Amino acid sequence: MSPAGDLTRLPDLAHGMPEAGPVRTRRPVYLDLLPPCNAGCPAGENIQAWLAAIDAGEPERAWRQLTADNPMPAIHGRVCYHPCESVCNRAELDSAVSIHAVERFLGDLAIERRWQFDRPAERSGHRVLVVGGGPSGLSAAYHLARLGHDVEVRDAGAEAGGMMRYGIPAYRLPRDVLDGELARLEPLGVRITCGHRVTDLAAEQAEGRFDAVFVAVGAHLSRHVDIPARDASRIIDAVPFLREVASGARPLVGRRVAVYGGGNTAMDAARTARRLGADDTMIVYRRTRERMPAHEEEAAEAEREGVRINWLHTITAFDGPELTVEVMELDEAGRPHPTGRLETLAADTLILAVGQDADTGFLRQLPGVEFKPDGTVVVSASMMTGSPGVFAGGDMVPAERTVTVGVGHGKKAARFIDGWLRGQESTPAAKHQLAGFGLLHLWYFADAAQPGQPERDPGQRVADFTEVTGGLTAAQAGYEAGRCLSCGNCFECDGCLGACPEDAVIKLGPGNRYRFDYDRCTGCGICYEQCPVHAIEMTDEPR
Repeated sequence: MSPAGDLTRLPDLAHGMPEAGPVRTRRPVYLDLLPPCNAGCPAGENIQAWLAAIDAGEPERAWRQLTADNPMPAIHGRVCYHPCESVCNRAELDSAVSIHAVERFLGDLAIERRWQFDRPAERSGHRVLVVGGGPSGLSAAYHLARLGHDVEVRDAGAEAGGMMRYGIPAYRLPRDVLDGELARLEPLGVRITCGHRVTDLAAEQAEGRFDAVFVAVGAHLSRHVDIPARDASRIIDAVPFLREVASGARPLVGRRVAVYGGGNTAMDAARTARRLGADDTMIVYRRTRERMPAHEEEAAEAEREGVRINWLHTITAFDGPELTVEVMELDEAGRPHPTGRLETLAADTLILAVGQDADTGFLRQLPGVEFKPDGTVVVSASMMTGSPGVFAGGDMVPAERTVTVGVGHGKKAARFIDGWLRGQESTPAAKHQLAGFGLLHLWYFADAAQPGQPERDPGQRVADFTEVTGGLTAAQAGYEAGRCLSCGNCFECDGCLGACPEDAVIKLGPGNRYRFDYDRCTGCGICYEQCPVHAIEMTDEPR
C-alpha cells in the first residue's frame, strides 16, 4: 500500500460544499526494538548502547555501560566466541561489526587508565558465599557487591580466575590482563580467599553466617578413556597439562605429540605443545569437522600454526613412539562407526582431551540437590538448586561451557539471589521485538569493511606464549563502532525530521530524540519509509 493509501476522504456534507480534508487512519510512533547482537550475547550486554557511546567519543561512558552487565571486557574481547557477531545485521552489507575487538579496546583502556567500579551507596546487611573463583563465580560476586551485599569468594586455586587462568593459554589471554580485570573486584567490596577448597558447604555457610550461596566450581576434572599403552607415563590429561604450563612449568612432551579430542581444550593443548617444542603435532578426532565441539576459529588457528587434524579417526593403542588409529566412516544417519582399517602414526606423547566434568560431589551432602546423569546440577529458572538459598551456575549446570555463558549465569543468579534475600520476586523485563535485517531500510549506510586486528606471523608465534592477536587503536575502535547500524533504535539521523512534509516531527535536542505533533501529522508514512533502522512504526489510529 502506498502512503496515500492510509488516507480516506469524507463525503460531501452538503451539495456544493468543497470536499473535506483527509482523515488519518494510521499514525507513526517511535519505538525501540531488540538488536540481534544484544539478543545473541550470553552475558546480556547492551552492545548497541556502548558502541554508540564510543562512536560519540565517550569511551569511559561506554565502559561503564558495558560493565553494568559484564565486569571483564578485556578478557571477553579476547576469549569470547562472539555469537553477537554471527547475528550482526551488518554482515548482510559487508562484514559484521567487530564487537569483540572494540570490547577489548575498552577493557584495555580501562586497565591503562585505572578506571574503577563505583561502590554501592548502601549496604544490604546480607552476606553471600560464592564457591569458585572462575568467570561465573566472579561475575556473581561483582553483581552482588554492586547490589550492596557483602560477598566472599572461596576458591581452591592458588589464584582466582578458574579456567581463565589455568585453562586458557597466555597466548590467548595474557595474565597481566586477567589480573588487571580482577584487581577491581576487591575495592568494590568482594573478598577473595584462594587455596580454600570447600568440602562441607552447609558447615561453611553456617560458620560464616552466609544468607545465600552461589556455587560455580567449574569443570576441572578430566574424563578418561582406556587406551592400551606400553608406557602409560607418556599419556597425560589435557587439563592438568594446561594448568601446569599456566603455572610456569615447561613439561617435556617430545618432538611428536598427538592430542585425542575435538574440543577447544584439544586445540589449546595442541597449540601449547607446539610452543613447548613439538614440531610434529596432530589432533585425532572421531567425527568430522562439521561435528567437532571446538569453535571453527580455534581449529583454523591451530592449523595455521602447523597442527594437523585427523578427522574420522579413533585411537586404539599407544605404544610410544607409535600410535595405532582406526579409520571411521559415517553411516546413513551421519554417525561415525569403525571400519576395522588400522593405521600407524608417530607420537612421543599422547594428550587426552576428551572432555571435563565438574567436581560436584560435595553438593551431594545437601538435601534437595538433584543431579543429571552426567553429574551436572539441576537448577530452576532462577538458578536455585533444590536446596533453598543455594544457587549454582557456570560449567556445573547444563549449558554451553564458555566464559561468556558463565558470566551470564553469574549475572542472572545475582539478580535472583538479590530478590530472594529481599523477599522479592525477580522477574526479567519483557523483551522487545527483534530488529531483523528485513525490517531495516539501509539506503542510509555506505559500505565500510571491517579493518581487522593485527596478528603475529604463525611461524613466529609458536616460539613463545606472547599474545597472538593485537588490539585496535582508538581511531580504529571509533571507526568500527561507527559501523554499527543501530538496528531498531533511533540514533538521531534527522531523517524523519527532514522528510516530513507537514513539519510534524519535533526535535527534542541531543540524546532526547524526537516526538510527533499529531495535530500536524497526516499519517502519510514518509517518516516510516525513510527511517533506516526501523525506529518508527505505523500503527492504527486509536479509536
